[in-house]
Amino acid sequence: MAIQLSVAVRNARGDSLETTTGTAPKLQIRTGAQPANCAAADSGTLLCEITLPSDWLAAASAGVKSLLGTWSGSGAAAGTAAHFRIKDSAGTTCHMQGSVTATGGGGDMTLDNTSIAVSQAVQVTSFTLTEPNP
Repeated sequence: MAIQLSVAVRNARGDSLETTTGTAPKLQIRTGAQPANCAAADSGTLLCEITLPSDWLAAASAGVKSLLGTWSGSGAAAGTAAHFRIKDSAGTTCHMQGSVTATGGGGDMTLDNTSIAVSQAVQVTSFTLTEPNP
């Protein structure tokens, strides 16, 4: 028999992510394969760094959290976006990472365009986290 969690517990777990990461965290969009885990050193070229809004995720509902506000920035280097890292406001501690694809591509985070040029506008179009119920 599998362990099951209440919706309230799943929501609390999801909301703790934003609390732990803090306000105004840095979203880094990078080329290449993501590191093995969040503790590993950055990999790939940093294409764009976006300071997320102070309240950057909607309150969890039914165990799901989604981006809140506008997540946009401009290209600092040219390349193809492949993964992201979300770090604390100082940009030093990675708290989350995942894949990046264009809208409709099935990545953990989707962008309006994964081919980024210097000074190009970069827009996150979708980001959703679902707390599992094992």
